[in-house]
Amino acid sequence: MANLSVAAMGAVPRYLLISLAIPKTWTRPHIHELYTGLMKACRLYDVTLVGGDTSASKAELFLSITLVGATSRRRALFRHGANVGDYIYVSGTLGDSLAGLTLLMENTSLGPSRKKKSKLSPTHRAFLLRRHFRPTARVAEGQWLNEKRLASAAIDLSDGLSGDLRHLCEASRVGAEVELDKIPISPACRAYAQAIGVSPIQLALTGGEDYELLFTASPRDGKKVERQARTRGYRITPIGTIRPQRFGIQMKTDGRTQPLQVTSYEHFR
Repeated sequence: MANLSVAAMGAVPRYLLISLAIPKTWTRPHIHELYTGLMKACRLYDVTLVGGDTSASKAELFLSITLVGATSRRRALFRHGANVGDYIYVSGTLGDSLAGLTLLMENTSLGPSRKKKSKLSPTHRAFLLRRHFRPTARVAEGQWLNEKRLASAAIDLSDGLSGDLRHLCEASRVGAEVELDKIPISPACRAYAQAIGVSPIQLALTGGEDYELLFTASPRDGKKVERQARTRGYRITPIGTIRPQRFGIQMKTDGRTQPLQVTSYEHFR
């Protein structure tokens, strides 16, 4: 989701470039449907398609998207910048997209083999599928954090909390302590986790395609961040604290602290 990196940097999405390699099996209606969906997403953020490249593919469909954003000079948010003592926040709820994907795969050969199939209310099922198919880029939230200079560092949760928190910590040369019971989880995700007998926390730590923001803020700005978020209708949740690098990345639950293992997606592995 191209909008995600732009959102995490606090920028305004402006222009889109699309490189497309089309297989012989595709027809004009296929291409029209693809571009209809792309342009529908662009209109939500007033993004203009300005170019790209189109060619034939001898195999499958190949699609590469580049999104260009803009922000005030020297005002972008980066992964580096988190300081010891900063609060760790996330937007929205976590684990929903992975729950939706797992739900879709239940009756396929790719899905996990379970004797027990999930039983969910139509409302919960629709919510999880929508969160997987149509995630919301937190563009407004990123711009607010950037414009008000409230975040010391930020990253998108495209890979998963356990992995993306590590990326931010490595870039900032710090450690972190996450309180698992504070991680925001939707009622639908909790219901699904209970139905299939897994931990909702594990879904939240592993799943990354919720496209939420993970950011840090100074303790002196904590109350301001939370107050302004409520005023604007943004859902943000404090889930931990930045620690010295030697502390490592730890998770705390039931009064016990232990290392937080990376269970989310890892590139090139």
